[in-house]
Amino acid sequence: MNGNLNILDLVLHASLPVKLVLIVLLAFSFFSWVIIVRKYTLLKDAISAADAFEERFWSGVDLAALYREVGVQDEAGRGVVNVFGSGFREFARQRQRTGRDSRTVLEASERAMRVAGTREVERLEQNLEFLANVGSISPYVGLFGTVWGIMVAFQGLANIKEATIAMVAPGISEALVATAMGLFAAIPAVWAYNRYANKVDRIATRYETFQEEFSSILQRQIQSDENS
Repeated sequence: MNGNLNILDLVLHASLPVKLVLIVLLAFSFFSWVIIVRKYTLLKDAISAADAFEERFWSGVDLAALYREVGVQDEAGRGVVNVFGSGFREFARQRQRTGRDSRTVLEASERAMRVAGTREVERLEQNLEFLANVGSISPYVGLFGTVWGIMVAFQGLANIKEATIAMVAPGISEALVATAMGLFAAIPAVWAYNRYANKVDRIATRYETFQEEFSSILQRQIQSDENS
């Protein structure tokens, strides 16, 4: 064995269980990176959409006109836009019904916004659990491959009277590749999960704050209508 470390050669000469472990870890890493890239785009778009909508919302535009404006966005109108749309739609529906007191109207609107906000947060959280699982179990999967590879390496020495480190080193090196692959899959997944989970929490807080502010606006509008 020369001094150069050839990872591909180690993988090709590894035992079948170790190869299976490496394939599983490689799949974990691939799907993790797909989720990481997509989640980055999703959260970035959610923050940008919230910034743009809130700037429009607080510009003093008429709420009914704003509702008609964002109502044509369909799937593009997500995030805080959906929270606003659900709340205003329920508010208008309840106001059209006779015999509805102001408290019932406001509670119905707030309930609709909470449901919409919860759904939006769930959409943002989708697949984060996979990243958490990859970060948690990948090192252990890699460790399993390492233990198995070392067992195979030492079993090969059972019938040899004089064993040297040169005879054991290749088998141990092959086994340790599994541990390295486990860390390669786990570290980005853990980093991305922590970062994205924190971003989702901040966005969820932002949605909740908007719900409270919008509820206050609707309450003032109800009081203004009753006093007029």
